[in-house]
Amino acid sequence: MDSQTIHYLTIHEAHDLLRRREVSARELMEATLTRVSETEERVRSYVSLTEELALRQADEADRRLTNGDNFSPLTGVPGAIKDVICTDGFRTTCSSRMLENFVPPYNAHVMEQLLSAGLVMVGKTNMDEFAMGSSTENSAFFPTHNPWDLDRVPGGSSGGSAAAVAAGEAVYALGSDTGGSIRQPAALCGIVGLKPTYGRVSRYGLVAFASSLDQIGPMTRDVTDAALVLNAIAGHDPRDSTSAPIETPDFTAGLTGDIKGLRLGVPKEYFVEGMDANVRRTVETAVRKLEELGATVDWDVSLPSTPHALACYYIIAPSEASANLARYDGVKYGFSYQEGEGMWDNMEKTRQFGFGDEVKRRIMLGTYALSAGYYDAYYLKAQKVRTLIRREFDAAFERYDALVTAVTPTTAFKLGEKTQDPLQMYLSDVCTIPVNIAGLPAISLPCGFVDGLPVGLQVIGKPFDEATVLRVAHAYEQATDWHTARPSL
Repeated sequence: MDSQTIHYLTIHEAHDLLRRREVSARELMEATLTRVSETEERVRSYVSLTEELALRQADEADRRLTNGDNFSPLTGVPGAIKDVICTDGFRTTCSSRMLENFVPPYNAHVMEQLLSAGLVMVGKTNMDEFAMGSSTENSAFFPTHNPWDLDRVPGGSSGGSAAAVAAGEAVYALGSDTGGSIRQPAALCGIVGLKPTYGRVSRYGLVAFASSLDQIGPMTRDVTDAALVLNAIAGHDPRDSTSAPIETPDFTAGLTGDIKGLRLGVPKEYFVEGMDANVRRTVETAVRKLEELGATVDWDVSLPSTPHALACYYIIAPSEASANLARYDGVKYGFSYQEGEGMWDNMEKTRQFGFGDEVKRRIMLGTYALSAGYYDAYYLKAQKVRTLIRREFDAAFERYDALVTAVTPTTAFKLGEKTQDPLQMYLSDVCTIPVNIAGLPAISLPCGFVDGLPVGLQVIGKPFDEATVLRVAHAYEQATDWHTARPSL
């Protein structure tokens, strides 16, 4: 097997090779580490690598595979973990100076699940600090580059995870999605990114940004892989009070390629003013392909509160962030400034030097929105708008099995292009934020290219109906070749 092939195996392809013993888990991991050494200096996907651990895990996977005991589709397959997910004994920085040397004493629920499934962990991936951003330029350490064009952003905040998978530096990765942070970088890097329903995957051990919006999900090379990873990480966890105590199906069961008779809606509000005309045409062509495959498509669906979702999000998310990040005071753990004039000065300077500009901006926005005299005018009103958005989705799903639209209004933009204009940066998530506001499942998958840069198609589903989302995405994927394209690194 040539190196190009081994770098771009899917999970199910790697599993078949491992099961037939045509390649060992150690050989697969060594090839992945070689690829990282060749490309990482240019892409910068990882905050930290865990080579020694990975090789030990690969040897254990080989033992399990040889003995035939307790191996899953993920056993021995190299994966990467976004550095917002706690890993016992290994740094979890959230790409922030505040947690630069923080080593968690426990694993997140999803880590427990993946380790049980036979994870081989390549490392922890770079991200926007505390998951706040759309370009992975807000990392306190370095920006990540898009493998399709190293002068462009990979998206954010899970840009390191997306770039690692796109560049062949991991077979799959975990990301987290608060307002599009899995789907937007997946679209910009030409991979698959799935945001599950809020409550489908435990948030225990996920460092919180906005607790009512955050959700962990898979970032993979194809839809089958997304279903396999979701099978591994989904399920009720009593340690997370928002984890839903509902049955977890086999998400691969419905991947038949058949969508005849499914009713799909195209919400017109998602084709926003300023959307790149070529991106729009590419997405519309993808939707027509779904029509050709037998789905019934309504092109005139309206979700009238959608234009308010962005403003709603930038009240709710910063408000929750201001509460969640209050714990970083230099006393309990993390960075602590010790040269001030007393405790209060130390606490102030801990936050001054420990947090980056975007995190400070959102803390200030949230604190203002929650302050006396403004809570009713901003936060309470945003929560009412959130209810309207959710009700409009509920009404739409009485008529449609899923909604299909764009993931982003443009392709990947240049590094540095929007860093001085936060509002323009926030608009990058205009097509993804409503899904988080309503707590719905949605997937991004490759549907074409504009000027050599990937474009993503978004499929949005009913609450806890990831099966239909995956079914639609898989049918489109099987009828096209976009998911097989690879960057020429």
